[in-house]
Amino acid sequence: MQPAITADRLTKTFLDRRRGPVTAAKEISFDCGYGEVFGLLGTNGAGKTTTLRMLSTVLTPTSGTATVAGHDVVRAPLLVRRAIGFLSGNTGLYARLTPRETLWYFGRLHGMSHERLGPRVEQVLDLLDLRPHADVRCERLSTGNRQKASIARAIVHDPPVLILDEPTLGLDVLVASAMVRFIADCRARGKCVIFSTHILSEVEKLCDRIAVVHGGEVKAAGTIEELRLRTGKPLLEEVFISLVGG
Repeated sequence: MQPAITADRLTKTFLDRRRGPVTAAKEISFDCGYGEVFGLLGTNGAGKTTTLRMLSTVLTPTSGTATVAGHDVVRAPLLVRRAIGFLSGNTGLYARLTPRETLWYFGRLHGMSHERLGPRVEQVLDLLDLRPHADVRCERLSTGNRQKASIARAIVHDPPVLILDEPTLGLDVLVASAMVRFIADCRARGKCVIFSTHILSEVEKLCDRIAVVHGGEVKAAGTIEELRLRTGKPLLEEVFISLVGG
């Protein structure tokens, strides 16, 4: 089966007025399959977000190629967007809409019929335990419930690929745990999930494979056990430090 995501030497260079050209991601390569959770593990500023934004078509690569659900991110960005659910720190909600209204709005933007969208909205509200807050304006939701509503917005069209940029950032333990269970459930249903994090416990609980990203480059990729064997370190924290040269 063709991988759900393939990145081949993805590179993104920005022009900084003070520093000149700055390469945020350099020749990033990996693949991710359906029914798999793939993690990008790295510190803040490592290049994780830039990589995910290229995969989601928010940023155009300076060089290199990538396909998502069989579609080229540069040549067929609209097809890529239809196939993904993308969550980032900039995924916004309309303050005066409720989660239920948000799902209806974005579902219709994705071209879903009323007949299909109605049951799907109810399913997503239950999946993310949002039903008690479904009719509360987003501006009045807690941080955790706003994050759930953002996830709901990203998945209402039931995409085969999920691209999640630090989905548990800023959440309390209970909500973060619920988010981890949600990601595991997506894998069980055959979705491809790629997400960035710097939280080692999430990597150990969820990831089938990981790529350690540092300084805009992939330092190593594989299963946790493969990286332990490569570094000779038993603990994931030690593996990470060894690979990034700390």
